[in-house]
Amino acid sequence: MITGVSELGSAPLFRTEITLDDGHGPVTAATLRISSLGVHEARINGRPVGDDVLSPGWSSYEHRLRYLTHDVTALLTGHDVLTVLVGNGWHRGRLGFMGGRAFYGDRLGVIADLEITFADGHRQTVVTDETWTAGGSDVLADDLYDGQTVDARRRSAKWHVAGGEPEWFLPVKELDFDASVLTPYLSAPVTRQDVLAPVKVWKSPAGRTLVDFGQNLVGWIRFTTTGPAGSEIRIRHAEVLEDGELGARPLRDAQATDRFILSGAEDFFEPTMTFHGFRYAEITGLSEQEALDVEAVVVHTDLTRTGTFACSDDLLNQLHRNVVWSTKGNFLDLPTDCPQRNERLGWTGDIAVFAPSAAYLFDTGPFLADWLADLAAEQKAAGGLVPFVIPDVLKYLPDVPEFPAPDSTAFWSDAAVWVPWTLWQAYGDRTILEHQYDSMTAHVRRVETLLSPAGVWDTSFQFGDWLDPDAPPDNPAKAKADPGVVATAACYRSATITAETAAVLGRQQDAAGFRDLAARIRAAFNEQYVSADGTIVSDCATVYTLALVFGLVDDEATAGRRLAGLVADSGYRISTGFAGTPYILDALTRTGHLDVAYRLLLERGCPSWLYPVTMGATTIWERWDSMLPDGSINPGEMTSFNHYALGAVADWMHRVIGGIAPLEPGYSRVLIAPRPGGGLTWSRAGLETRHGRIEVSWRLGDGELTVDVTLPAGVTGVLSLPGRDDAELSGGVHRVIV
Repeated sequence: MITGVSELGSAPLFRTEITLDDGHGPVTAATLRISSLGVHEARINGRPVGDDVLSPGWSSYEHRLRYLTHDVTALLTGHDVLTVLVGNGWHRGRLGFMGGRAFYGDRLGVIADLEITFADGHRQTVVTDETWTAGGSDVLADDLYDGQTVDARRRSAKWHVAGGEPEWFLPVKELDFDASVLTPYLSAPVTRQDVLAPVKVWKSPAGRTLVDFGQNLVGWIRFTTTGPAGSEIRIRHAEVLEDGELGARPLRDAQATDRFILSGAEDFFEPTMTFHGFRYAEITGLSEQEALDVEAVVVHTDLTRTGTFACSDDLLNQLHRNVVWSTKGNFLDLPTDCPQRNERLGWTGDIAVFAPSAAYLFDTGPFLADWLADLAAEQKAAGGLVPFVIPDVLKYLPDVPEFPAPDSTAFWSDAAVWVPWTLWQAYGDRTILEHQYDSMTAHVRRVETLLSPAGVWDTSFQFGDWLDPDAPPDNPAKAKADPGVVATAACYRSATITAETAAVLGRQQDAAGFRDLAARIRAAFNEQYVSADGTIVSDCATVYTLALVFGLVDDEATAGRRLAGLVADSGYRISTGFAGTPYILDALTRTGHLDVAYRLLLERGCPSWLYPVTMGATTIWERWDSMLPDGSINPGEMTSFNHYALGAVADWMHRVIGGIAPLEPGYSRVLIAPRPGGGLTWSRAGLETRHGRIEVSWRLGDGELTVDVTLPAGVTGVLSLPGRDDAELSGGVHRVIV
């Protein structure tokens, strides 16, 4: 059963005492399975049962509530106390950018099962039931957007000591709960990953103490201090400064403020029931000297780093580091758009385009498989419609006239197809295709019903080429690219991928049907959108990019020349939005315009990938001009300094500069095809695959190109270099000089 309370407005502390059964010898194993309505921290005798924080994270709670399993054998002493602190988290806290909280329920609760095995095989089980008690903790308030308030005067060691339960407690109640939604984590949990010290502490023009950690990160600040009982320390967080003060306006109404009330003794504070996206903090109640001793704790899902990249251009290296940090910050239990303002939602479009970059940088297989399970559940409940965000909290928000009604939407809904296919290509495990096949096909079949009589997808709302730099700041969907062109191109790609997926899974009849659909969409695209001279409707960089990379036009040379001309006309600055930007360098490269691709990548003026780097960015920005050249923050209502979507360019950097790409799923066969350019003189790239580590490095010098390749045993490679025939490589170390 799940036990809970509703009377306590703050984070409750649940408690039960455990007396081990006598006469069965020593304990040989003890396993705790635990989940909660809200986020929890479990302890036995005051010691944490695991390294995780913010568990059980955020899944589609109506369909899937995850639980963790902990080995707690070493924590048991014979007469023990199990306590579980439960905060609001995503279950009862604020969610979404239009207001509202407690969408999943107004009560917090915990469900746990502790199984203890003794030497003689006897088993003792402790479960959550109405014998537990609960009381108010030292957490007076907690919210993911607004922060946490901790009163150290309310701490009592008695809660964690057998026989020491304080008098102030409440009985718990059994909550209505469908245990069938319980499911183990597919992914790893969120954990503390790193600790950063301040790089600078100073007084602002207004006399406030400011701290700079040197890196835009996601997590919280912890510290130890001593002061008068009842005195308060307040910490506000923000990503940037403006006019010498904390730049909090982009947070919208997220307060991002932690408060700590001192007990009068030495106090340690760590606000683990919230998280913030920040580089800077404003600290009230500590001196500048004391502020030097605070620590920033970096938290995100415990992912294994797999891919590396470096080259001779320091700005490109910083751009790549920014992509890595934005991945960390937004891979906190699910792939979110941003980690700081009143949003932090699992927007499907962002991960649809960024998944290839992420799958190189980190082992994202289990992480994204977990999220895709939520996507499939939400999609099934919505009759085949893939929502804008997963979990779909937008369905709980009040109707807002200016916000579109949910419908299948190009790029966003296409995540149902593109993300599983990316994982298949990256890791070579067809299980993900098997698990997601029904979701993939349901999406494509639903979109097929939305095609117009002409056979193109020009119906219903589309985000289109979102955040085109030429769109009005207050209307990011008003792009140069015709939304029908963008949507039809995306539909064709999804139909093609789904046909290939069906073939991989041996579903030949399905494969033939989806291939036929893709052929009809391609023909309609060319009939409706491509003129006799090769001009594509709306004649902008994004439409040629998508037509080329997704394989929609036969005359790629003409489309490539027009694209290169448009890029030159823009002064080699970005003229594409959300749809075109991830693919434009590939479109230029495949049509023989590598020099143009490099000029576009290396441009420093705004808008460009390197402009934020020149402005001191340490993560990827949501807008090309999230900060204006004069150091002021973009005046729009939608401005984030930590969004990974535009960092999808890293995929091209890995494949074209670094030279590593899969020829077969999982890199069992590898294309080694570095393409030096842009004045770069060297590059190093490495990738841990399911078969072992692949390394590629190259250097230009004395008129020669030297390429070094290391392949794992059993992996074959195709070395493709300019000016020479392709060569087969076997496992081992190879050097080629051209």
